[in-house]
Amino acid sequence: MPAHEGSRTYDAVIVGGGHNGLVAAAYLARAGRSVLVLERLGHTGGAAVSTRPFTGVDARLSRYSYLVSLLPRKIVRDLGLTFRVRGRTISSYTPVERAGRPTGLLVGGGERRTREAFARLTGGKDEYAAWQRFYGMTGRVAQRVFPTLTEPLPTRDELRGRIDDEDAWRALFEEPIGVTIEREFDDDLVRGVVLTDALIGTFADAHDPGLPQNRCFLYHVIGGGTGAWDVPVGGMGALTGALAAAARTAGAILATGYEAVRIDTDGRRAEVAYRTADGEGVVAARHVLVGASPHELAALTGDPRPEPAEGAQLKVNMLLKRLPALRDTAVDPREAFAGTFHVAEGYEQLAAVHAEAAAGRLPAAPPSEIYCHSLTDPSILGPDLVARGYQTLTLFGLHTPARLFTGDNDTVRRELLKSTLAQLDAHLAEPLVDCLATDADGRPCIEAKTPLDLERELRLPGGNIFHRALAWPYAQEDTGRWGVETRHANVVLCGAGAVRGGGVSGVPGHNAAMAVLERD
Repeated sequence: MPAHEGSRTYDAVIVGGGHNGLVAAAYLARAGRSVLVLERLGHTGGAAVSTRPFTGVDARLSRYSYLVSLLPRKIVRDLGLTFRVRGRTISSYTPVERAGRPTGLLVGGGERRTREAFARLTGGKDEYAAWQRFYGMTGRVAQRVFPTLTEPLPTRDELRGRIDDEDAWRALFEEPIGVTIEREFDDDLVRGVVLTDALIGTFADAHDPGLPQNRCFLYHVIGGGTGAWDVPVGGMGALTGALAAAARTAGAILATGYEAVRIDTDGRRAEVAYRTADGEGVVAARHVLVGASPHELAALTGDPRPEPAEGAQLKVNMLLKRLPALRDTAVDPREAFAGTFHVAEGYEQLAAVHAEAAAGRLPAAPPSEIYCHSLTDPSILGPDLVARGYQTLTLFGLHTPARLFTGDNDTVRRELLKSTLAQLDAHLAEPLVDCLATDADGRPCIEAKTPLDLERELRLPGGNIFHRALAWPYAQEDTGRWGVETRHANVVLCGAGAVRGGGVSGVPGHNAAMAVLERD
């Protein structure tokens, strides 16, 4: 940002250049508003970035966020983004040992294959029929709920009427998801596969009466009106690169290395104080949009900080020389790892691990899910790595709340990574470590991030990937018209902590921009 820019008054100053802040910047600049984005880090993108984490290795991995489901095509069209996603032909594979032999459940590859996989695992037709009924129901809900995310918040009754299915409303919005899963499914493994969507980054039991697991489940099954989770072509950085380009082209100024430290506002005019490596400054604005968490927003405005919502995940990035062989020889590893590969995620296993972690113990058999980006989109690897058959693996561990790491983050991270990979190895015909690539210094190409790492690197309070506990996608007493409003009339949230935030969606950025444009 040129030195003289600090004396300007902007129509909008956006604090944080993550993907939501960039969406807001692009919308406002395209509407003719003067926009300045202040980003603390030396680059934009926030958690939706691609990096080369391994020294001397030409592999650009989606380091934090890694799949796309909740990004509306409307935003891509409105902003003219050169960004694509690619669907996965396999939805999931879940290995298990039964009757002393390795087997598993492969979902995807066509209706016939999926039906046969259910029959092979369960010995009958009932579980697949239940699967079809259940996901038919969530698909209908998705078609009706997803379009509302970029509209003013509906009331609870309006959303209920829009869904127009009392059984679905009860199952997803009123009773714990565990009740529905146990009513609909009999097989423990099938139950576990269904439950996992309720636990991504959310530390909760299937029967938690507060229903955080239901809110998490809902956001994981409504994306795009289908619930599909797609691979960002070129990695997650391709999206934020396209958003940054759209914002700049429209006239927004993106200032990296500028950390906002205070917001002063009287409701009509605001000043944002910032600091850089070279000093401090203040910029004036008619509106301030904050892409940081509600916790950070309160710190900036001097309001009482809400209690951080605890994060509960382990994120592991890997580069392999080859995909490992499976003990279940009926499944090709290229299919098993192309979708979501579930590890130690049986229904009873998930309940037991939650109880362990809630008691403050590191899980003995930590659950996780894994997928291989490069099978669907090899463009993130250099040509030489592609020719040599290298592949990426992304692992997301569940039920690992931040409280478990507060004593010694580094030691616990190592222990958890070791036990997590041991659970995977139990289903492999060769140890994963034998398949890991090495970097230019001879070190294995693997890195792990705990909630405390994410809190330190990305300023996510408690390491929570959603900025705070997910909220229902309807209006409540203090949510405002768009779900982005704050107690300060000209300060709005445009990050994941807004109502209908969380995930790589751009929805809070869109809604914050709409709220600002309505006020003008």
